[in-house]
Amino acid sequence: MIDPRWTSLMAGLALAACSADEEQARTLADAAPPHTPEPYVQVTHPEWTRDAVIYQINTRQFTREGTFAAAAGELPRLAGLGVDILWLMPVQPIGEVNRKGPLGSPYSIADYTGVNPELGTLDELKAFIDEAHALGMHVILDWVANHTAWDNPLVAEHPEWYSRNWAGEMQPPPGTDWSDVVDLDYSHAGLREYMSDAMAFWVREVGFDGFRADVAGFVPLDFWEDVRAELDAIKPVFMLAEWETRDLHAHAFDATYAWSWWNRMHDIAQGRADAGAIRGWYFYDHHNTWPEDGYRMVFVSNHDKNAWEATQFEAFGEMLEAAIVLSVTGEGLPMIYNGQEAGNTDRLAFFERDPIQWREHPIGDLYRSLFALKEETSALWNGSAGAKMVDVPNSAPARVLSFVRRNMEGGVFVVLNLSGEAREVTFGTGPHHGAYTDRFSGERLEVGATTALALEPWGWRVLVLDTPGE
Repeated sequence: MIDPRWTSLMAGLALAACSADEEQARTLADAAPPHTPEPYVQVTHPEWTRDAVIYQINTRQFTREGTFAAAAGELPRLAGLGVDILWLMPVQPIGEVNRKGPLGSPYSIADYTGVNPELGTLDELKAFIDEAHALGMHVILDWVANHTAWDNPLVAEHPEWYSRNWAGEMQPPPGTDWSDVVDLDYSHAGLREYMSDAMAFWVREVGFDGFRADVAGFVPLDFWEDVRAELDAIKPVFMLAEWETRDLHAHAFDATYAWSWWNRMHDIAQGRADAGAIRGWYFYDHHNTWPEDGYRMVFVSNHDKNAWEATQFEAFGEMLEAAIVLSVTGEGLPMIYNGQEAGNTDRLAFFERDPIQWREHPIGDLYRSLFALKEETSALWNGSAGAKMVDVPNSAPARVLSFVRRNMEGGVFVVLNLSGEAREVTFGTGPHHGAYTDRFSGERLEVGATTALALEPWGWRVLVLDTPGE
C-alpha cells in the first residue's frame, strides 16, 4: 500500500516543478528581444547630481585656521557661488613614518576611521556636513583605498594585506615615488571587507554623501562595484573616480576624471594645438566612445595640477576665461578648486600650511554667473539629463569652437576664439539659428545664416536662447 503522505509529497513536487517551468516561461517571454540596446551606465545617479558642480576643499589651506570649524563659516559663500557638491580632501590622521614635509600628505592614511586633530574633531566635521546639508549642498570624502601610511595599524595587524616587491618586502605603489605610503593587495577578502566597512562608517555615522576615489584604477573594479551597491543600500551616494576609463561607469562610479580634456586645452593655450584638438575630444572621442550617462569631470585646476604643475594662470594664460566657460557650458561635470574664484596666483604648498589669500575677483564673478546659467538651463545638465553638444561649423575652424546645446526648454549657442588673434566668424546654416540674449552683455540678437560675430583674442560669447514669452 502506498503511503498517502508520499503521494501528497510527490504531487507537491510536481506542482512546484510545473510552477517553476511556468515562471521561467514568463521570464523568457518578458525578456527583451535579442539585440535590444541597453544603457551602459547601470548606476543610479542621485537626483541632486543632475545639475551639480563640484568644489574641491583643501581644508589645510582653505582658511587661515585650516580647520573644519573655520571652513563651515565659508559655506554660505560657497552656496552663493552656486556649487552643489563639496569634495573634502582626506580628513584622517596622517602617517609619521617616512612623512613628506613637516605635516605630511593627506593621502598617507594612518587611521581610516579617525580624524586628523590638526583639522578639528569628529563633532566639528559632522557640524560642517550638517551645515552644508542645511544650505542645500552635499559633501563627499576623498578616499584612499590603494595604500596606507607605513604606521597604519593594519601594517602590523594584517601584513598579508600588503603587496611585496621581488625581495618579499612591503613597498610603495609600484611605479610611483610615493615613499610615504605602502601598497595594498586586494586579492584578500578580509581587506575588501575592512575597507568597505570603513567607507560605510563615514556615510552611515558621519553623514558623507559619497566619495572621490584616489587613483581608482589602482584598485580592482569589482571592489568598487561591490562597495557602490553596499553604500547605495545605506543612502544614494555619488562616486567620483580619479581615473579615466569608461568601464568604471557601468556599476561603480557616477563620474570619472577628464584628464584628457585638460591636456588638450592646455596644449591649445600653450600653442601646441589648435581648436581642432578640443573639437575632436568632444565630437570624436567623447561622443563615439563614452557612455551617454557617464559623467566626465572637467576642470581647469585641482590640487595636483596646482601643487605640482601650474596655477590656472600659468596653465592657460590669456585663454583662462575661455577654458572656464567651456568647462561649464560644454558636456561634462564642472569642478572648481578652492582659491580659483579668488584669482589665487600661488601653487599651494602640499606638505605644510599655505592658506589661500581670499579676495573678490572677476573669475569668481564669471564662475558664479556660469553656475547659475547651468542650474537654470536644463540643456546644460550632466549626463543624459542635459543636451548633447552639436558642432556648429564656422569660417575659422582651426581657431574657433562653436556649438549649441538645446532641448525643448531652451539652450545656448557658445562661440570661443581659441587663438590670440581677433576674428570675425560666420556660420551659415545650422542648428544655431534663433533669437538669443548674450548672457554677459545683455545684448539681444537674431542669429541666422548670414550672422557674423566679432571675437577679441581669446574672446568668447555665451548666447542664451530666448524662450517664448520672454
